[in-house]
Amino acid sequence: MVLRMRDPFAALLAVQRAMDNATRSDWFGSLTGGRGVYPPVNVFEENGDFVVVAELPGVKKQDLDIQVKGDTVRVHGKKTVEYTDDASVHRRERVGGEFDRTLTLPAQIDLAKVTADYRDGVLTLRLPRAESEKPRSVSIN
Repeated sequence: MVLRMRDPFAALLAVQRAMDNATRSDWFGSLTGGRGVYPPVNVFEENGDFVVVAELPGVKKQDLDIQVKGDTVRVHGKKTVEYTDDASVHRRERVGGEFDRTLTLPAQIDLAKVTADYRDGVLTLRLPRAESEKPRSVSIN
């Protein structure tokens, strides 16, 4: 049996739309790392400590809530996209709404030394490892 498609690009576009709809829906439930708008993040180690960089263009500093507990970091906030009352929207690609992103790191964090910097829509969290998580040298008798 041979299947023939009239327009392969239309089929690809349909798959893309289905994937977009699936990720926007609540179908995945608690399996995803967040709800609403998902800010992209990079997580890396620098000098033994963790650094989280999140892109949050259009999010106001006062609309961000950052929480750290144990080995977990939570970034929660709201992005608003506003139009004037007399605007006629022809295309809407920038979305607004609440987001809630939780990351689990591979080590406990020293809560007293966590710092956050927010510039030009980029959030940088510096998360030092807890002293109990750092490797120690053992002397041999």
